[in-house]
Amino acid sequence: MTLPGSRDTVLVTGGAGFIGSNLARACAADGLRVVVADWLEDGPKWRNISDILLDDVIRPEAALSFLEREAGRVRAVIHMGAISATTERDGDKIVARNVRPTLDLWDLCARKGLPFIYASSGATYGDGASGFRDDESASALLELAPLNAYGWSKLMADRRFLADIAAGRPRPPQWAGLRFFNVYGPGEAHKGDMRSVIHKIYPTAAAGEAVTLFKSHDPAYEDGGQLRDFVYVGDCVAVVRWLLETPAVSGIFNVGTGQARSFADLARAVFAAAGKEPLIHYVDMPEAIRGAYQYFTQADMSKLRAAGFSQPFTSLEDGVHQYVTGHLRGKNG
Repeated sequence: MTLPGSRDTVLVTGGAGFIGSNLARACAADGLRVVVADWLEDGPKWRNISDILLDDVIRPEAALSFLEREAGRVRAVIHMGAISATTERDGDKIVARNVRPTLDLWDLCARKGLPFIYASSGATYGDGASGFRDDESASALLELAPLNAYGWSKLMADRRFLADIAAGRPRPPQWAGLRFFNVYGPGEAHKGDMRSVIHKIYPTAAAGEAVTLFKSHDPAYEDGGQLRDFVYVGDCVAVVRWLLETPAVSGIFNVGTGQARSFADLARAVFAAAGKEPLIHYVDMPEAIRGAYQYFTQADMSKLRAAGFSQPFTSLEDGVHQYVTGHLRGKNG
């Protein structure tokens, strides 16, 4: 995706993280100059970008000054940087790391005329009582009730940006808030307890031993029957690539498969990819998370489809097979 002129650079915040590193790799493969803004710290996160041709790596607090200085060569800002832990309870930390940078980048992109694609989240829908439609109306946004501070931080930004647009205030020439659902795939190893269940259970499944899943504490769902919209990270990358190539499209969009699947289905897919017979053991869900547990998520994908994105989404079985055989089996997940 080599572009004419000098606007050949993308800034990817959180570019050494899970989704961010996959986006950075794709943009570099498309011929763009990639600048990653992230904290690498003393863990293994640097490995996520070790195979990518990067133009630069900067600290997140330098992102605004970089854009002030280099806006003339920037094609787009892809903002994936955030605390992604749904268990984070420090509200001030959430504001400092999730809310403030997102609002500041929006304002700068509006002023400099830069496209802005940012990570929202399926967590904005809370328990799903109001459905999973990416409705941009003020009334629909006010109905949503996230179950955790992470989800609230994403919804707060969505509401603010749509209020700006409704009021005719400055906005980026293209903008997209992507409500990612349960993303899995390569590049998540550093996420600790926030990595996918696939990554957590694969070593046990590969050894032919029983994996552990939570029991259901809702009579409407059997043990292992809790449902999620699991989406392969490669499909998330495809959506962002399409947006970069389709500058007339803006808005808030769900990014999922549109098909909820059970955790038992997921576990069976992992065993199948590992070439083992499924063995699943169920344990009580910790009481600390029962009150904020989502039993069902399923992205309504009609809006993204209506906007013109036509690529099929990867099935759970195919995505797990790709992930296991291409990454986890080599312990590079």
